[in-house]
Amino acid sequence: MTNRAGVEGRRGDRYELTRAIRLLGRRLELRSFSLVPEHLNRAEGYRGAVAVALPLVLAIAMGRSEWGWAVYAAFWTCLCDVPGPDWLRRRLLAIFVIGGSVVAFVGSWAASIAPHSGMLVGPLLVFLVTLGAGRLKFGGLVGTLSSVVAVVAIGFPHDLAAAFRLSAAFFAGSAWSYVLITLLWRIDAFDPLRRASRAVSARLLDMADYLAGLHDHPHRDEHWHSDHAEHRRAVRLAIDRFREVLVRFEGEPGPATVAQRELAAAETMFGALLALDQACIDRWGTIDERSALADACRDAVANWCASQRRWSPTETPLAQARATMRGVQAKVTADAFQGCAVAFGSALALLSDRDGNLQVDPAEPPSDVGTGGRSPLAMLQQGLRQAGGLVMVYYAAATFGLGYPYWAAMAVIVVLQGGVRVTWARCLERILGSLLGGLMAHALPLLGGGPIVPALAAVTLTAITMALRSVNYTIFVMFLTMLFVLVTDMLHPGVGIASARVIDNIVGSIAALLAVFAFRPDFGPPLPRRIEDGISANRRYGEAVESNQPIAVIEAARRAAGRASVEAEIAAHDLGGWLHRLFRREADLAALRDMRNVAGHAAMAWHASIGKRRAGA
Repeated sequence: MTNRAGVEGRRGDRYELTRAIRLLGRRLELRSFSLVPEHLNRAEGYRGAVAVALPLVLAIAMGRSEWGWAVYAAFWTCLCDVPGPDWLRRRLLAIFVIGGSVVAFVGSWAASIAPHSGMLVGPLLVFLVTLGAGRLKFGGLVGTLSSVVAVVAIGFPHDLAAAFRLSAAFFAGSAWSYVLITLLWRIDAFDPLRRASRAVSARLLDMADYLAGLHDHPHRDEHWHSDHAEHRRAVRLAIDRFREVLVRFEGEPGPATVAQRELAAAETMFGALLALDQACIDRWGTIDERSALADACRDAVANWCASQRRWSPTETPLAQARATMRGVQAKVTADAFQGCAVAFGSALALLSDRDGNLQVDPAEPPSDVGTGGRSPLAMLQQGLRQAGGLVMVYYAAATFGLGYPYWAAMAVIVVLQGGVRVTWARCLERILGSLLGGLMAHALPLLGGGPIVPALAAVTLTAITMALRSVNYTIFVMFLTMLFVLVTDMLHPGVGIASARVIDNIVGSIAALLAVFAFRPDFGPPLPRRIEDGISANRRYGEAVESNQPIAVIEAARRAAGRASVEAEIAAHDLGGWLHRLFRREADLAALRDMRNVAGHAAMAWHASIGKRRAGA
């Protein structure tokens, strides 16, 4: 009995810790930075450590610095393993292994043809790689990492024979990782779907838990505050991330079908919680009915979370939640509350539908699916931006004598991966991560112990870096900086490597930001326009409900309102929105509050109509 209590206590401690991390994540999302603890993947970390360990040991044992490329190649190949079905992952990894080897050879050899030829070869090679990757659906990461290979290879100019040996080392390391990933240590391809689903259910639970804890207390969002509508925004963003992963599994059976139903159920639950959230803000209905419904919703989401854990049976928690929700539906009298209970019951039925008897609409793909979702013109513009950023970096390297200019060039490539919004966030995160990692890397020489202790430290850092790569970009860059400083010091000893890494990353990140501003910056519609579009879309949703349009029309209007709301929420906190609010803060805050209230009232009207239909039936 004591043992079981201890286990339950540890689970409770872990839950409180992850809930606190999600709270931090909601604060970061307010500033366009993501923190998703559910995406911590220990298996990827362990596999990445094994992938790097073998070539690192060989490079140290052979004493040949060019075989350090096998170490980098093994790590980059692990990074290139993106979510998707096995056939897609094998295809993209194979393209990177072969294409990266060619790029490494061409970059190293071409950079040696003439003095400073790298300043011309680097931008040209990255431009061509970017255009080529644009023809691959879901090939964005392949293009990014292949461009990284190009700029690093240019930093090691060699004659034909030495460039071939460098390319061979790259091929050996990347091929080893390919075999490890696809044959020797296979990780379930559908695991990213399950993690994305758990991230959604956890944020739904946070929202439901807050509403259940209100009782007769006022809702925080009755008045404006710095974290206004934080739960709504967190759930919407988690659902969007889930949808982005799910679209990669289009047409796949089994777990992908289950995930499709989970996405539909999550959207249904969120719609009901949105209506209940607005009812709590307006203090609509009786306290007893609001509290009873909120308690039932919290228990329903908690039981869904329990069903997702491996140690819990799937049927029992969901069956209990459905029974509870039916009891609440019989108790509440308000149409909107009855509709919320009915919606939750439908969502739980979807989650319990193992055989797929209940049909759902396929997930709508995001507006930009990998690089394959961009037009050739957009990829041409992206290639020009990256080439322009590299020119700035190479000029800065020549002017200020940067010690490792290819690190600054790498920063340009990985930071400049989209428009102004993405580049701005990536720039800040990479600079912060590099500063933190650089400060910690100064302690690495204290390890001592010859090559063995640093090698063990490098393998450990690889495991941590790979495990955290999808959790938060700043944390990822922090450990990545320490890893690269340590490996560079082992294979290419020098002075001031940690400081050089920090400086180069700052220079490269700033160059990427300048490049995205210089080459046709696309801020999208201004913030007031996005908010107006969100208000209009939610009003159309409410009008479709009030005029008793067919359910298909209402659902389409609801999805459109959700997309418009997400766009407005994100735009309010990215660079463009931040600059705009410096001059019109009060007007924007009032408009955002109006949009959220219109969205909540539309959700209440929709669920009230569900309740009326159920009562009439």
